[in-house]
Amino acid sequence: MTAVARDRRGRRIELRRIGVVEQLRLFKCLGPELAENRAYFGLARLAAMVSAIDDVPVPFPVSEAGLEAILERLDEDGVEAVGTAAEAPRPEEIVADAGN
Repeated sequence: MTAVARDRRGRRIELRRIGVVEQLRLFKCLGPELAENRAYFGLARLAAMVSAIDDVPVPFPVSEAGLEAILERLDEDGVEAVGTAAEAPRPEEIVADAGN
């Protein structure tokens, strides 16, 4: 997934696809307690999807502090934009659902 979202402030937020290995890394980063907290994991997953903000690269988080730094940069507007983009169907899914 290489999608781009725009938040209310006009920032360009690039998103990466979170594959199985990245999900494992995210679980490891969070630790056993936070990985089981659905609300926390959901927000952490959105943060981990961000690969760049206004063309400034954002590395995949390797610690809870790294996740917090990404979320701080995104703030509410950015998190909302990433969440909306993450829920949007990808073009290949639309074609598959249409049977074309």
